Amino acid sequence: MENIKSYVQQHKDRFINELIELLKIPSVSADTAYSQDVIDTAEAVKESLSKAGCDFVETCDTPGYPIIYGEKIIDPNLPTVLVYGHYDVQPPDPLELWTSPPFEPVIKTTDIHPDGAIFARGACDDKGQMYMHVKALEYMVQSNTLPCNVKFMIEGEEEVGSASLAWFVERNQEKLKNDVILISDTGMISNQQPSITTGLRGLSYVEVEVTGPNRDLHSGLYGGAVANPINILAKMIASLHDEDNHITIPGFYDKVQELSSEERAEMAKAPFSLEKYKNALNLNDVYGEKGYVTNERNSIRPTLDVNGIWGGYTGEGAKTVIASKAFAKISMRLVPNQDWVEITELFTKYFTSIAPAGVTVKVTPHHGGQGYVTPIDSIGYQAANKAYTETFGVPAIPVRSGGSIPIVALFEKELKSKTILMGFGLDSDAIHSPNEHFGIFNYLKGIETIPLFYKYFVELSK
Repeated sequence: MENIKSYVQQHKDRFINELIELLKIPSVSADTAYSQDVIDTAEAVKESLSKAGCDFVETCDTPGYPIIYGEKIIDPNLPTVLVYGHYDVQPPDPLELWTSPPFEPVIKTTDIHPDGAIFARGACDDKGQMYMHVKALEYMVQSNTLPCNVKFMIEGEEEVGSASLAWFVERNQEKLKNDVILISDTGMISNQQPSITTGLRGLSYVEVEVTGPNRDLHSGLYGGAVANPINILAKMIASLHDEDNHITIPGFYDKVQELSSEERAEMAKAPFSLEKYKNALNLNDVYGEKGYVTNERNSIRPTLDVNGIWGGYTGEGAKTVIASKAFAKISMRLVPNQDWVEITELFTKYFTSIAPAGVTVKVTPHHGGQGYVTPIDSIGYQAANKAYTETFGVPAIPVRSGGSIPIVALFEKELKSKTILMGFGLDSDAIHSPNEHFGIFNYLKGIETIPLFYKYFVELSK
């Protein structure tokens, strides 16, 4: 352990500067204007894996952005760890809310990060967390302490649904064969209390379009006489929840896995301050499904949220029109046993059924994925817990995340192996939001902790 700490301290400035250089490349997969930047980032990841000690690294073409595959096989008889990460990032919008340019990384101190945090799009999600694994490999190769085989699979489409990853995994099962999958694309409770994510929610993401008249109309000449698609869409969306914030789609809850009172009691042991939660978000109260507390609402319960809504005139000044069309993007976070394809079908059937005469409705599914739960009695979980315990001084707490990593369920289906989610980010890191950041402490602590996972995984596998 002291060797890892001294190596990280000796090279920390280089580790930070290398990450900063990677964060400067705007690898926004959702916007084709950044296509070359995404490809440039893939090449940078490829080069970093080669320098870190992989014996073989290649750029794998896919129907979309390339996947970078690397490996270091020291003995086929030893266990193999497959590391997954992604090099693409979310769009930086709205730019005006950033306190510094999203692709000009800067280090700033905060109350939570007195040692400083790197502010940039992708700092935590997922370039910083992915790069911890690259530097952990570097340490293990340089110190000759790599105890098993390692493979890397770093993709460029996670933020847009990972369609090419599914295509790649299905065609490369032998190449990707492993004993455990290691991912750092999640968070932990705090810098004093580590946690391991044992559950992820699934996702169904759709776009809806409501069409009324065949053109925009003068609101004085036609107002009150024809259906206004924006008004209709607002009413339809409002009807998707009842007064208890229960989702009204018929059949939506049929397969929801209800946790026992004992399991809910275990979840409640995780440190949580409702007042701090509200203060951090500048809220005077929380909101959600009746009968559940905040940490249950955002982890073990399904949800439905509007992620964007638009239509009509939104420019400066006035333009009195009844829009021909109105649109919204809607995401549903799902819990284990809910199938995202089935939920998408239920949503589509219900949403079109509640449309009044005078409008037509179109529902376009975008992407989705299944939920996931990993057992805490697995060798992988135990190895991760021992690693966290050694570096943080306290055992990790198992938690269920409200987020989705749809490819985790895919990995289990196609590769027949469990995934361990060793995240080092914090809820306050503003991923997907302006001013995303990743603590220097968290970044370096991840590099310290990951080699210990390898050590304990191999020991426990004997």
